[in-house]
Amino acid sequence: MTDLAVQLPEANRRLDAIDRKILSQLQSDSRITMQELADKVGLSVSPCHRRVKLLEQRGVISRYIATVDQKSLGLHVSVFISIKLARQKEEDLNRFAKAISKWDEVLECYLMTGNRDYLLRVVAPDLGAYEEFLRTRLTRIPGVRGVESAFALKRVVYRTNLPLKRKR
Repeated sequence: MTDLAVQLPEANRRLDAIDRKILSQLQSDSRITMQELADKVGLSVSPCHRRVKLLEQRGVISRYIATVDQKSLGLHVSVFISIKLARQKEEDLNRFAKAISKWDEVLECYLMTGNRDYLLRVVAPDLGAYEEFLRTRLTRIPGVRGVESAFALKRVVYRTNLPLKRKR
């Protein structure tokens, strides 16, 4: 490690070029062996393993997952849902977030600025299943004032890899 890296607490240390190479490889294939990873980033196994463990401890690497094709599971419908609440008080926001966090169909949820309070990405097998989700769960959350659904016709870009290149 450089002298600067030794002086900085690990949680505050910036990512260097090797850290970025490690992250790039792991984002592409998290099942890569430590030997293969070390070879690809130009380190021996021990320093490479140490860096991966530090990235995990610092929370830069939060978990390892398998990406599964939604259509292979029969989830053919993707819906983006804008939610408007009657009030934006903390208790209402918390109630909504708690309710939707329990539902597996909700893959993403964002608190938004602008005309809507939340934006959700939901998957369903078909329109009937989505209609039931909407009618029996989403619209029954106290404080939901408006729901607008937009159906995805085709996925054009889907990435799970975050951009790692530094902008100057």
